[in-house]
Amino acid sequence: MVWRRLLRGFAATVLGLMLAGCASSGFDGSVYHDEDIRFRVGPVPNSWRRLEVQDTRLAFRDDAANATVAVNGRCGLDGDDVPLASLTQHLFLQFTEREQISQAKVSLDGREALRTEINAALDGVKKRYLVYVLKKNSCVYDFMYIAEASAPASRAEFERFVQGFAALE
Repeated sequence: MVWRRLLRGFAATVLGLMLAGCASSGFDGSVYHDEDIRFRVGPVPNSWRRLEVQDTRLAFRDDAANATVAVNGRCGLDGDDVPLASLTQHLFLQFTEREQISQAKVSLDGREALRTEINAALDGVKKRYLVYVLKKNSCVYDFMYIAEASAPASRAEFERFVQGFAALE
């Protein structure tokens, strides 16, 4: 009787660990994966430290540049029939004092993406944002570089990081 309870407890523990392993997420320095999405990014500079941010797939802080990098991706929700410009605008719905600096279509992972530089304020704090939005394989990906409003947002490290992106099966 006791051994049956121990055996059931052991089996439940093993099953729980197996399920947790399947649902886990991770980032090995170049590939991010979780139960919903898998993608590769370009080189992560040594000056960037990883942050854990709720509702964001990847986030980094570049203390030397006083900047933050965020990467998000979602699949099967809004990717097929919403234009890139609308998806980009949606990122800034809660912002005020929006001033678009530039916007251009670029190629990213073999698809058209939209690269936008914008100054905008959130809760009265003005920042400069460099954003890439991409739709691929029923997924939407957005990459955001957030810096001081007076700082040039065209950071070479961020550009290399984004250009190294590839959606993975």
